[in-house]
Amino acid sequence: MKPIRSFLFVPGNKPTWIDKAIQAKADALILDLEDSVPPANKAEARDIVKSKLAWLAEQGQRTWVRINRSPHLYDFEDILAVVGPHTEGIVISKPIGPEDVDTVSSMLSEAEYRLGAHIGSTRVIPLLETARSLQFAYEIALRDRVGAIVGATAKNADVARALNTVWSTDGRETLFLKSRIVMAARAAGKLPIGGVWQQVHDLDGLKNAAERDRALGMSGELLLHPSNVAIVNRIYSPSPEQVAFYEGMIAAMDKAQAEGRASTIYDGEHIDIAHVETAREMIALARAFQQ
Repeated sequence: MKPIRSFLFVPGNKPTWIDKAIQAKADALILDLEDSVPPANKAEARDIVKSKLAWLAEQGQRTWVRINRSPHLYDFEDILAVVGPHTEGIVISKPIGPEDVDTVSSMLSEAEYRLGAHIGSTRVIPLLETARSLQFAYEIALRDRVGAIVGATAKNADVARALNTVWSTDGRETLFLKSRIVMAARAAGKLPIGGVWQQVHDLDGLKNAAERDRALGMSGELLLHPSNVAIVNRIYSPSPEQVAFYEGMIAAMDKAQAEGRASTIYDGEHIDIAHVETAREMIALARAFQQ
């Protein structure tokens, strides 16, 4: 799956917010049919989201939809409304374990069959918000439709309640679970996604939290406010200075190899082919976000 630095939630019952959301330049929008929509407005939100998908695709906006779940299944009406060529995938909340991903995958296959879409074309991103789903993060990440798994933590939210953690500004209580998400996702070849910063107007706090997630190995963040997008995009993008540094590293290694050496000193550091592989990946990442 193409990297995503910023996933911006937008309530599905707010059509003008959806229209404005593309101005934030988030890599992907998540049109929300779940928690941000009052129960009485669920059907209306579904219709609004369905009506916006083609327009968003015309704007070049990558779009996902968070669907509802019932006590036994995910909402099949939501799935039927949003599956198609303009939706990259769906986001599912609070799976108990990999069996929930299997269930929603079967529901997606049925919807794709009914709608004439390619079977398997709709990706799934599970929000791991229960203790059991966090325990089975790797097994969930291995599912074919899963493109990313989310280890998001927010003050007094689902993960905090599930694990009985106490929120802190430095996020120490979440280090293990976020590292677990990163390890599981990377081992399965999927993207690990962090967030969520609830204090949306505290931009310094957001910056610090996103930098911590990035240092742990996350590839992007869930976001709640358009003002947060630019900060997160910058943190998760190699800077021009970093790109120049890595280009210099590759050139130094090429020179060393031409001289018959397998390592060299670059900018005061010992480097070898492993460092150059990292350099190539970082340059490719920077270019992906410039397209």
